[in-house]
Amino acid sequence: MIQKVKDKEWTDETGRVVPIDYISPGNRLKERSAGTLHRKAKSINEKLVDFKAEVQEICDKVYKKMIEEFKAKPDGKGNFTWFNFDRSIKIDVTVNPRIEFDDLTIQACKQKLDEFLNENLDSKQEFVKEMVKDAFSTSRGKLDNKKVMNLLKWRTKVKDPLFQAALDLIEDSIRNPSSKVYFRIWEQDKSGEYKLIDLNFSSI
Repeated sequence: MIQKVKDKEWTDETGRVVPIDYISPGNRLKERSAGTLHRKAKSINEKLVDFKAEVQEICDKVYKKMIEEFKAKPDGKGNFTWFNFDRSIKIDVTVNPRIEFDDLTIQACKQKLDEFLNENLDSKQEFVKEMVKDAFSTSRGKLDNKKVMNLLKWRTKVKDPLFQAALDLIEDSIRNPSSKVYFRIWEQDKSGEYKLIDLNFSSI
């Protein structure tokens, strides 16, 4: 990937071959520096991946041991917060189920909701119009899954058959391909506040 000064020719992004004598000192410096940063970034990333796996393993051991000692039943969610003995270090484990929607089913849901909104809503239901529009507004072509799911909270309050049918379709469209696990390690400062040690595990 990184081309060296000892090479007689360099190749650019178009595949054009350029003799080394025509490569400016600035471009040579950028090539060398990019190689250095890339190599170090890859090394740090690999260490973070290994460390995250170690954190996972340790947290699993602590979780199982605490369940065993307290003779407790796991909550099924996997969320867990634990401390060292003097509580100067806090470790959070948070499991967030990832929700996706079946495209065709959620489109059918949107059509039902459009039918519902096109009816003559009474004054008590006007708030639903903005709520539905907000839930199905997109950012970069994607739905906010949390906003769509929030519509389910209104099942007992909005009895209209079209609205109820749309909620049924939301539930039918839900897919749970996997869960995302977040690990956070905190240290207590002199004032007693916990400060996050930023490792950016969420992107790994």
